[in-house]
Amino acid sequence: MSQYQPPLSDIRFLLDNVFPLATHVRDCNMDLELDTALAVVEEAGKLAADCLDPINRSGDMEHAQWVDSQVATPSGFKDAYRAFCEGGWNGLKFPAPYGGQELPKVVATLVEEMWFATNLSFAMCPSLTNGAIEALLIAGSEELKARYLPKLVSGEWSGTMNLTEPQAGSDLAAIKTKAMPQADGTYRLFGQKIFISFGEHDLTDNIIHLVLARTPDAPPGVKGISLFVAPKFLVNADGSPGSRNDVRCGSIEHKMGIRASPTAVMLYGETDGAVGHLVGEENRGIEYMFIMMNDARFAVGLQGLAISERAYQHALSYAEERVQGKPVNEDGSLGTTILRHPDVRRLLLSMKSHIEAMRSLAMYVAMQKDIAHSALSAEARRAAQERIELLTPVMKGWLTETAQCVTYDALQVFGGMGFIEETGAAQYYRDARIITIYEGTTAIQANDIVGRKTIRDKGAAASSLLDEILETSRKLQLLGRPSASRLADRLVSGCASLRTAIKWLLDENTKNPRAVYASAVPYLELWGVVCGGWMHGLRLVGINKGKMQSDEIAAREASAEFFSEHVLVGATALETTILHGASAAVDYPDTQWRR
Repeated sequence: MSQYQPPLSDIRFLLDNVFPLATHVRDCNMDLELDTALAVVEEAGKLAADCLDPINRSGDMEHAQWVDSQVATPSGFKDAYRAFCEGGWNGLKFPAPYGGQELPKVVATLVEEMWFATNLSFAMCPSLTNGAIEALLIAGSEELKARYLPKLVSGEWSGTMNLTEPQAGSDLAAIKTKAMPQADGTYRLFGQKIFISFGEHDLTDNIIHLVLARTPDAPPGVKGISLFVAPKFLVNADGSPGSRNDVRCGSIEHKMGIRASPTAVMLYGETDGAVGHLVGEENRGIEYMFIMMNDARFAVGLQGLAISERAYQHALSYAEERVQGKPVNEDGSLGTTILRHPDVRRLLLSMKSHIEAMRSLAMYVAMQKDIAHSALSAEARRAAQERIELLTPVMKGWLTETAQCVTYDALQVFGGMGFIEETGAAQYYRDARIITIYEGTTAIQANDIVGRKTIRDKGAAASSLLDEILETSRKLQLLGRPSASRLADRLVSGCASLRTAIKWLLDENTKNPRAVYASAVPYLELWGVVCGGWMHGLRLVGINKGKMQSDEIAAREASAEFFSEHVLVGATALETTILHGASAAVDYPDTQWRR
């Protein structure tokens, strides 16, 4: 296996030249020097490379193990988690009163990329805990915050999301878990949840489950769902874990990937009912849970970037070492490394250019999260929140779908050896497959960006973003570089395709909404490739803001040009698919599917 190298050079470039951290923290009323932020990222990279990466492959082979309702994580996971918590990594972005360090979300995002890159199965545990923390911070009572947040922030306890049931996947209106109110103000929960990541494990002393359930008199549908906290162990007055709650793990799934992470079937209320505490108000559970869900969707998009980076590094190491054949039009009879072969170079640059676009977009959205939370201006906070809501489905949908292509290409670089598990390339391919599915499939993200983010406001938020992208294209034209000018032209064309698609969606939705939603995934992909091109445009503009070696400048220009001419150029084709490709799927005769 290759050794993970934290992408520190690209991170420094982004924080210094593209999205200057000094300006960002000033606008968000924060205090953090660039060198301090980079030192934090560098230390995180060391832990990721030295502690998490070495147990990724072994964890995949060993799997999480279930015995009599207990789950044992693979060898090395307990020690790694202890080191993770002792370093204070779980609390980077959370408030100081609960033990956090209050670093900007953009810095935490860069750190989390490294956890996901080196050991996705392991990193899912603290990532889900982060979602529980966010939900309690916003919707929890002061009593619940005091009881649970300090130990969740420290990592001493972990958190989960409990949405899915056997009959209720994407359709949460079908949830049947019951919450029976008690005289003491608590509730007793009865029901079954499935696909609960880290629902049971041996890394923490307690597991704090956030559970969707219905009270007896709740209205039907999603408007009758409430959110409850149900810990594995009830909490004593002094904050220590007490008696066991009536919740247990019935089994864990046998999965294609992320095998070291336990995916649990959770059983609530097999005897007297699991004691739960209401979060916020009754019947507002979906609203609160989507706090966690949107945070999780951003995190899953980040997983797409991270696993792509690790797969790329693994493929590059192999290409640098594997000797095979003689490159086209090069002298010499001896073989050379496959890095010299044109198509291997195409594969690697495709991976690299996508990864650079993905990382830039993740940083941009993370910065919008900081602005939405901390900016002094109310208008700045509002605009940032609008941008987050528009781009979250792009983050989740496009980055995870792109990861499928990157891990596919990474395996292809290995040739036949990529098909052999021992080389490690297959694990990244397998692990990546789930990320287009959990926390909302790509189609669900696409439906979101069509319905809630485009049609609902008649394209206003989308139009605002397109105006900003076009401003970047104008800056590119001023650089005086041919590659920058070509990228600018592609961005103008891509924005025009999006405006045409938006007009079609708004018009068609009044006549044939089924056709609109049959075009949703191509519409999401169009947003992804245009935003990816925009990120490369910002990166080219950033080249002029600092001193760089000529090779580094040439590499960034080549990466941007590759994305422009191989990916962004496809925007017009996606426009055609959106406008003219839906009817075939919608109108296909149901009698002919099995013919």
